[in-house]
Amino acid sequence: MEYRSLGRTDLRVSAICLGTMTWGQQNTEAEGHRQMDFALDRGINFLDTAELYSIPPRAETAGSTERIIGSWLKARGNRDKVVIASKVVGRTDMDWFRGGRSSRLVRADIEHAIEGSLKRLGTDYIDLYQLHWPDRVVTQWGSNPVRYKLPKPAADEVPIEETLGVLADLVAAGKIRHVGLSNESAWGTMRFVTSAEAGKGPRVVSIQNAYSLLNRTFEVNLAEVAHREDVCLLAYSPLAQGYLSGKYQNGARPAGARSTLFNRGQRYETPGAHEAIDDYLAVARDFGLDPSQMALAFVTSRSFVTSNIIGATTMEQLESDIASIDVAITPEIEERLDAVHQLRGNPCP
Repeated sequence: MEYRSLGRTDLRVSAICLGTMTWGQQNTEAEGHRQMDFALDRGINFLDTAELYSIPPRAETAGSTERIIGSWLKARGNRDKVVIASKVVGRTDMDWFRGGRSSRLVRADIEHAIEGSLKRLGTDYIDLYQLHWPDRVVTQWGSNPVRYKLPKPAADEVPIEETLGVLADLVAAGKIRHVGLSNESAWGTMRFVTSAEAGKGPRVVSIQNAYSLLNRTFEVNLAEVAHREDVCLLAYSPLAQGYLSGKYQNGARPAGARSTLFNRGQRYETPGAHEAIDDYLAVARDFGLDPSQMALAFVTSRSFVTSNIIGATTMEQLESDIASIDVAITPEIEERLDAVHQLRGNPCP
């Protein structure tokens, strides 16, 4: 396994991170434990979770993945062997996080969130605490649309400096070590960076955004920010929720698959997505590669990616996904992938 620096911190994290958002719905506690045991044995030292998880969001399953990680840490006694990343929800009307009311990135809500996460995880600190999405209203989920429409700001939008101040207190208290962003734009990222440089709070070290062959929008503005400001990308949905495996092509719905169970794959069912996936599958065939491993290896090999967040519902998937670390994206493969991107663009931002 390869290890990379997490921003400007002294933490070294595996180039592949184990995502956990299916644990508690698609996967049981025992299956989550087995995945973590296997991943740790293969050199993965980085786990990503959130108070929101498992997915899809439900009151009865909120925090389930943190509880599963917590029971594993207690059983194995290996907190010092893993880097744990979790998240606080951004502005939302989902009222089950804060006892029957909406949530924002203000002191009371962030402090409530961190205490809940620490309790469920059974630890007294979280290595990386991420803002799951912005407090401000954005054009599109993920904050990086290919077509921009001016959103109407919320009247009670929380200033970035105010949120950073709360996070600074949590760092000082030893409850979190570092701060990261998620589903954020170049503008938002730089506002967090410049606010920190002005002494308003801790410097963000990472940004967790979607990045895959179907969505390379991170490269447009954020890749340069990642390089120059050392705000590293933790790439989520590298397989486009499994669509890049080809298992959903031509309307297929395999038993037990996420889009079969929950019908939440609309982000990857946009006009042009099917054709782009066909083209990427053809590249994999031509080079004798497993399409999932090729797609994952492409993400892991990007210079601005620190860790590639994988997710699996079966051990066979997990083993294959981790093995993608050994797949090389040669110049010839990259040329073909770039040719498809030139033709198909970003159909799933």
